[in-house]
Amino acid sequence: MDAAFTEEQDEIRRTLRELLRERCGPEEVKAAVHTAPGYDEALWRRLARTLGLPGLALPTAYGGVGCGVTELALACEETGRVLLPSPFLATAVFAAPLIAALGTEAQRAELLPRIAEGTLTAALAVPGRALPEALGLTGARDGAWAGGGRAGGVQARPDTGGGAGWRLYGQMEQVLGGHSAELLLVAARAGGYTRGRTLLFRVPAGADGLVRTRLTALDATRPQARIQLRDVPAELLGVDDGGSGDEVADVLTEVGTAAAAVLAAEAVGAADAVLARTVGYVRTREQFGRPIGSFQAVKHRLADVYVAVQAARSAAYYAAWAAAQGGVDATDTADTADATDTAAAVDATDTAAAVEAGVAGGLALAQALDAQRRAAAEAVQLHGGIGFTWEHEVHLYVKRAASDELLFGPVHRLRARAAERDGLFAGTDRAPYGGRGGHGRHDECDGIGGRGKGGKNGGYSGKDDRDGRDGLRKAVTV
Repeated sequence: MDAAFTEEQDEIRRTLRELLRERCGPEEVKAAVHTAPGYDEALWRRLARTLGLPGLALPTAYGGVGCGVTELALACEETGRVLLPSPFLATAVFAAPLIAALGTEAQRAELLPRIAEGTLTAALAVPGRALPEALGLTGARDGAWAGGGRAGGVQARPDTGGGAGWRLYGQMEQVLGGHSAELLLVAARAGGYTRGRTLLFRVPAGADGLVRTRLTALDATRPQARIQLRDVPAELLGVDDGGSGDEVADVLTEVGTAAAAVLAAEAVGAADAVLARTVGYVRTREQFGRPIGSFQAVKHRLADVYVAVQAARSAAYYAAWAAAQGGVDATDTADTADATDTAAAVDATDTAAAVEAGVAGGLALAQALDAQRRAAAEAVQLHGGIGFTWEHEVHLYVKRAASDELLFGPVHRLRARAAERDGLFAGTDRAPYGGRGGHGRHDECDGIGGRGKGGKNGGYSGKDDRDGRDGLRKAVTV
């Protein structure tokens, strides 16, 4: 791994930071979130025209810049630093990669150039509040998050009016940017319960039967919406081959791996910014005739936050690098084998790289969310009374920290899912972070089970774990 950034990457970071410093101060952020779309449309157009921000990771063939996950992470670190309200996350990080991976050539040619030039915004809509499960960050890829054909999910059925399209019905909560997006990518369950499969559909903003309501969110810089689908006409994203829907789940997981690294970098940017504000304040705020930053207790607290932020930054950068390496051609590793062995070696290497990227992304996001919450909490404490006021910007960072963990966490599930993907819980159930399937005898899972009688090698006995929720999380043996 080369830890140094290229000149192009440094230029992306520098240019974006200067532009946001000029146009996106605390007062501009507060004003932007009260507009109808929830962001500054003029600034969004300038970011698209000057930096090509919406198409940063899109291929040049579709009007994009042709960069990758690392550049997305660097850009999001800067947008997180100022808490930029924009459709960048929903459009460029979630929706655009799904269109590029699953869409037909006609769909890609129609949608991606418009996204790259900033004239089309999009949002990923999944049932309920299951975004982290849908992206493979906190749950297994079994499609249960899509409703499984039961009530509560979004259902899809072929159009009986003689057309080739589909009809959708259901409701989704907490759709990021869903109230203003011009295109919705809706994850729905087709085929009922016994033979169901999860598919993605494109729904234009003006579709008949589509009802969108902007919600009052904890973090106003991340506008959210409730989406109601009342027999809405929709077009399938890609081609219906009658399969099991595993391809959609695989692509969602790949997008989630990249998104985890990008979200981690964004959280690091926010944590670093609020830490810098706090350091600046304690240098000027005087008590007992001296700056409060000169007191040892204050120095220790800020030093701990600084270490946490730097560790999270390193984890986020590594996760972005690992996600970018997920598709590396591995044919050089088997140049002496025959064609069959070479293909098998490539598949094994690609799978290992994908697992490493998924584990790194989940752990980086968990660490970044921890650092962001800690930095925001210390900022409020060390700012004293002013930190509680509406006029000061610290409360924006507190809300972002709490909202991020609610939307993309919780942290302990991110870590548990990463451990599961890495095979740490291979001998136990599929839901180590909670659920009643974790009960087991110590001889079956080496003391990791919820009600084991005392595991081997000092494993957790699970005496206080009456419902199996904490046993697996406390079972790490050194």
